[in-house]
Amino acid sequence: MKLKLENYIKKTENNIKNNKVNKDELIIVIKFFQHERLVHLIVTFFVGIAAILFLISFLLLENIYLFILFLITLCLFIPYIFHYYYLENGTQKLYDLYLKSNSKEKIEKL
Repeated sequence: MKLKLENYIKKTENNIKNNKVNKDELIIVIKFFQHERLVHLIVTFFVGIAAILFLISFLLLENIYLFILFLITLCLFIPYIFHYYYLENGTQKLYDLYLKSNSKEKIEKL
């Protein structure tokens, strides 16, 4: 997903420079990435909650298997945070590119 987002951002930046932006396509792609971002937010939230619950259960029950589950979910949670952060910033970049393409079009019409 990270590679797709990077490639699409580069492609859109080049299209803006060459005045060949397909705004309908850009809006559709932004919607896809918004959906992807929402799904990853939900997954990240539940993995984080699971990690916290495993840690609290370990502290209350002192069962080593709960601590192992906590470590596993923590190992999943950290990459999810970074991936979600990248999706969020990439989607914000696409918003900026869309606004830039709109402003560039308005300037050319004048």
